[in-house]
Amino acid sequence: MPVADVMTQLPTQFFAALVQNVNREVAAGHDVINLGQGNPDTPTPEHIVTALQKAAANPLYHKYSPFSGHRFLKEAIAQRYREDYGVELDPDTEVAILFGGKTGLVELPQILLNPGDLCLVPDPGYPDYWSGVALAKAEMSFMPLLERNGYLPDYGSIAESDRTRAKLMFLNYPNNPTSATAPLSFYEETVEFAKRHHIVVASDFAYGAIGFDGERPVSFLQAAGAKEVGIEFYTLSKTYNMAGWRVGFALGNADIISQINLLQDHMYVSLFGGIQEAAAVALTSSQDCVAELVGRYESRRNAFFGALDSIGWKAAAPSGSFFSWLPVPAEFTSSSFADLLLREAKVAVAPGIGFGSHGEGYVRVGLLSTEERLVEAAERIGRLKLFR
Repeated sequence: MPVADVMTQLPTQFFAALVQNVNREVAAGHDVINLGQGNPDTPTPEHIVTALQKAAANPLYHKYSPFSGHRFLKEAIAQRYREDYGVELDPDTEVAILFGGKTGLVELPQILLNPGDLCLVPDPGYPDYWSGVALAKAEMSFMPLLERNGYLPDYGSIAESDRTRAKLMFLNYPNNPTSATAPLSFYEETVEFAKRHHIVVASDFAYGAIGFDGERPVSFLQAAGAKEVGIEFYTLSKTYNMAGWRVGFALGNADIISQINLLQDHMYVSLFGGIQEAAAVALTSSQDCVAELVGRYESRRNAFFGALDSIGWKAAAPSGSFFSWLPVPAEFTSSSFADLLLREAKVAVAPGIGFGSHGEGYVRVGLLSTEERLVEAAERIGRLKLFR
């Protein structure tokens, strides 16, 4: 059956092959420690689940939700940003409810880009940025994220022709896959760069709650003038272990928010109202569960990197997100090294090349198992004697 050309131009879903490889090893009876994906491994906090159970019985939510979502949920995200980042948001004009953050990331290029327009994307970066650009039939220019720059893009190194053509730019801190965080000064520079070149900024803040060593990650919207040039995407998936609930938000520039709502009016009738109520409970209740989650990831980080040090695998510990970005031995590519670890150590990691050409030479490891299993993973790798 013939399909539209755009369907043949979509990027390959990188993680599908990774899942297949892991499943093959598991089916063969092997005990695989899977650190290659980004799926939170602990359940949604009980008070949020209880809120959904109660809300599901409310007949009001058995009808269609308002097309752009319930105002109480928009008020809840506005309250959370006010308390956490000192950012004021108008619930009516500066907040859009999304079916998970990924939906907004894929929608935005279709809203802002015409065929042939240019989008600046981080390399390495989250592959679904590419998906939205492909659906818009637009083009990409990759911004290298290099260790020597703290995995921040160097705007001065972007070709003048790309600066002139670009209409949209994706950023993501805390970063997937490098785990880097960005200071407020970087976002201030970003606002100035975007204004000068008339580029819309899309800040992917999916891991915004997860910062270590007492440091809260900085929101792009904390920078003066940020709302004039862009929006931020936030999701409950990582903050509250609600990945399967599919609740996200677009926040910031009112003109862009209105266009997101317009597109979604043609595609959805918003989220089930019971989920919206439970999401509001998550955002407005005590945030102790978030602090506990961040503490758990930090404890895992410390245990894992202590074990890595003992086998001679040297790397910088992450400052945010629940990922670690680790260099591979010189004799391997990221893919061949990941294949070796799965085959010989039964440890699954994500090869860096899957996130872009500048991901070559690294693997991404998720802190998404218990401390004991993370230490065991390092010990299994250590027995291969690759770092001595």
